[in-house]
Amino acid sequence: MTSHDHNEQTHQAPASAEGHQDTEALLQAEIETLKAELEQLRASALLERADLDNQRKRVARDVENARKFANEKLLGQLLPVFDSLDAGLTAAGAEPSPLREGLELTQKQLLKVADDNGLKLLDPVGQPFNPEHHQAISQAEAEGEGVAPGSVVTVFQKGYLLNDRLLRPALVVVARQD
Repeated sequence: MTSHDHNEQTHQAPASAEGHQDTEALLQAEIETLKAELEQLRASALLERADLDNQRKRVARDVENARKFANEKLLGQLLPVFDSLDAGLTAAGAEPSPLREGLELTQKQLLKVADDNGLKLLDPVGQPFNPEHHQAISQAEAEGEGVAPGSVVTVFQKGYLLNDRLLRPALVVVARQD
């Protein structure tokens, strides 16, 4: 082996070690890049899963509301029928008669069907005025014992709730507060 050959071998050995270090550094950088991408993909997957879960909950809530209020239009159209029955009962007088009994029975059956479908009657005589469920059309003097100021004295038109949502407010007269 000549000295020239020996110099080449010694010269190549350090280049090979340098190349090995460069390769290790490149591989380490690539590993770090891949780890960052993996973390980003995990975060993205979690975000997508959360979005899907929120969307599922929103759809379930929408379906439940659609179910609860699907008959809102029909029940709203029946409110004048309830009003007519109330007016008929008032016109029939307080005395028992076949007409009055028939109207009461019809009203009771209709209210039962409506109640089974989530409709609740608001007939707030004697109750405190509630602006969320009542619409005051006038005030009157609080006459008689037990009539508290701010309470409902007269109901001109009954109100209705559909599954706790106001369908129509009760039109009321409220006892004047001094």
